[in-house]
Amino acid sequence: MPDLELYGTAACPYTAEMREWLEWHRRTFREYDIERDQEARERLKQIVTPPFAVPILLEDGKVIEVGWRGRSCLVAK
Repeated sequence: MPDLELYGTAACPYTAEMREWLEWHRRTFREYDIERDQEARERLKQIVTPPFAVPILLEDGKVIEVGWRGRSCLVAK
């Protein structure tokens, strides 16, 4: 099974929508709030360049989706 990671923020409604979609489809994933988790934010900086548009979904360490259905929240550096 692929390793899924969801990077987002508590304030972003699209992060919540992506989370709900993953849960509805019974996908196992880890979620990180990049505004509260500095280590997660630093890991994300190794993969994408700030400013971040969240949600960001990674599969096995590779970005597979940025935003949710064409919508996203911008997060400052």
